[in-house]
Amino acid sequence: MNTAVQNWVGMTRAELDEVYKRASPGRVPQGDMRGTAIIAGSKFAQAFAKFARLFAWQGKVFHLFPPERETGVLVNKITPFSLTFIVATVYRDKSWMDNKETIVLDYAKTSFFAQKIRDEIREVEPGVYLGKVWWGRTRILDFALTAQSASA
Repeated sequence: MNTAVQNWVGMTRAELDEVYKRASPGRVPQGDMRGTAIIAGSKFAQAFAKFARLFAWQGKVFHLFPPERETGVLVNKITPFSLTFIVATVYRDKSWMDNKETIVLDYAKTSFFAQKIRDEIREVEPGVYLGKVWWGRTRILDFALTAQSASA
């Protein structure tokens, strides 16, 4: 697991929010990104992150549209077999958290099961993104995405 992500797993929600607010959106991810679910402030956060990766969610695969590669679609990798399922559209917009620019992963028009979900991500360091999961307008979870080249 990336060092920054290891640190995030041990942070409170308020600390993670500050990391997110200080970050810029950065580049829109491309390709296969490793995911880490974060239950902020829980003494079981490390165990939950490992369990979620093994049995539920392994990350996202981004496919961006030319020529500018600022928008596109993604699919989530789920189940122990990393099946690709649950599609979202990818674009830049204002964050629901601080009204600053962010990268939005929007499931409203692409997924029956996740249509109330909106993820927001910002690149905290090259290839490492901190994300917020919204169910409607309620924040429910944090997560990290890490490019293969940033896994150290």
